[in-house]
Amino acid sequence: MKHYQQYLIDLDGTMYRGKERIPAAKQFIERLNAAGIKHLFVTNNSTKTPAEVAENLTRHHGIVTEPGQVYTSSLATVAYLQAANVQSVLMIGEHGLQAALQEHGFNLVTQEPADAVVVGLDRNLVYEDLARATLAIRAGAKFIVTNPDTNLPSERGMIPSTGAIAAAIQTATQVEPVVIGKPSKLIMDAAMQYAHANPKQTIMVGDNYQTDILAGIHADIDTLLVYSGLSTPKAVAKEPIQPTYTVDSLADWTL
Repeated sequence: MKHYQQYLIDLDGTMYRGKERIPAAKQFIERLNAAGIKHLFVTNNSTKTPAEVAENLTRHHGIVTEPGQVYTSSLATVAYLQAANVQSVLMIGEHGLQAALQEHGFNLVTQEPADAVVVGLDRNLVYEDLARATLAIRAGAKFIVTNPDTNLPSERGMIPSTGAIAAAIQTATQVEPVVIGKPSKLIMDAAMQYAHANPKQTIMVGDNYQTDILAGIHADIDTLLVYSGLSTPKAVAKEPIQPTYTVDSLADWTL
């Protein structure tokens, strides 16, 4: 079995299940740390800052994490905007996305003209937000979505997420957005650049074939699917491209 110098790791379903701890996940990270192997948590969540994600891992799941070990779809979006020389942004999103954009010097506007419209999850969304985004895109702004997730697990069930908001805007504009988060190659390339990772020595770890594993496949890196969350062996067996490795638990993985 190949040994890797950098692990890119999903969160919900891989490191924890909602508020539930996964003991094998904590032990897995401890084994990585003991072996001196680098890891970076890669998440589609744009609503929280890296510091908030790190605090949640540390305080609620016993996985001691520094903010620099977390890479969000907001940070990947910033990298894309910088490469595209975007200056002004009309944003739909919460404070995690807003903080990332402001910290990197983007001019946040509330109406057209704008260089780009960036859409993340916004649980305080109102119709006027959709109207302003639609008008800006129809006036020529780039249409960028932090992640394609259509639903968000909650205590009430599966509620609308970023992809659902983006779909409304896409319908109104007839413009297909640039999608940053998993399974897009964009977030993986940005995360590897952030981590100074060699793709040939990097592996993506996750519980969801349709996001985590496809993201690794699109980025042409090895993948490890752990059956601790969403995907099932029966469903994955039907996929045309298989993960590089699969395990029932991260306790079964040899570094």
